[in-house]
Amino acid sequence: MATEKTLDDLFLDTLKDIYYAEKQIVKALPKMAKAAQSAELAAGFQQHQEESEGHIERLEQVFELIGKPARGKTCDAILGILEEGKSIMDEFKGAPALDAGLVAAAQAVEHYEIARYGTLKSWARQLGLEEAVKLFDATLNEELATDQKLTQLAEAQANVKAA
Repeated sequence: MATEKTLDDLFLDTLKDIYYAEKQIVKALPKMAKAAQSAELAAGFQQHQEESEGHIERLEQVFELIGKPARGKTCDAILGILEEGKSIMDEFKGAPALDAGLVAAAQAVEHYEIARYGTLKSWARQLGLEEAVKLFDATLNEELATDQKLTQLAEAQANVKAA
C-alpha cells in the first residue's frame, strides 16, 4: 500500500520545481539581455539575473531548514515558458516589436514565479516554517517589483515602439 502524500511532500516537490526553474532562468536572462534593443530592458534583465542568483541562495537556505539536499526537479512549465521566449528572440530579431515580446516573455516567467513563491509561502506558514516564510516573502516581493518594472517599461517604451 502506497504511503499517503502530505503537505510536506508537496512542499518539497514544489521547492525542487522552483529551484530548477530559477537555475534555468539564470541561464536564460543573459541571452534575453543580449537580445534586448533597449539599454534599459537589457539592464533590467541583468539586474534580475543577480536577484535570481539570490533567490537560488534563499531556496538553498529553505532546503537546509527542512534538512533536505538542494536538488531541482525538471520543471516542464518553465522550460515551455523559456522556449516561448527563445522563439520570440528568433522570430522578432531586429524587429520593432522585439522588446515588447521580450517583456511579455519575461512577465510570463515572473507570473509563474509569483504563483510558486506565493504558494510556497502559504504552505511554509501552514507547516510552521516561519524562517522559510520570511525567505519566500523576500523573494516574492522582488518578483512582484520586477513584474511592476516590466509593466512600466512595456507601457512607456516597448509597446509604443512596437505599435
